[in-house]
Amino acid sequence: YSPLAQGYLTGKYDHGARPQGSRSQLFNRGQRYETPNAAEAQLEYNELARSFGMEPALFANAYVTSRPFVTSSIIGATTISQLEMALSCADVVWTEDMQKAVDAIHQRVGNPCP
Repeated sequence: YSPLAQGYLTGKYDHGARPQGSRSQLFNRGQRYETPNAAEAQLEYNELARSFGMEPALFANAYVTSRPFVTSSIIGATTISQLEMALSCADVVWTEDMQKAVDAIHQRVGNPCP
């Protein structure tokens, strides 16, 4: 229900950043995603996305829509460019290398945001 983990898988909160006007800065309701394990996992996933030449948000949306059991993905966008990015995940071919890299991170950090 939250492919971007309330924005944490966009990269904008990497290294503890809280951009002016962001939901995290305005509402301070992201405690689930602000644990030490979560911060480590988010940074690793966001860096992984960049290593594949993708923005973290695109990578996260592509991961969700690549799951065979997902029939739809609920996206949230504040701007038209965010909406266009979210929709473009349909054009991403999810590869075995991507899956192996995601699995490797998951093996190390497990489920950091229960």
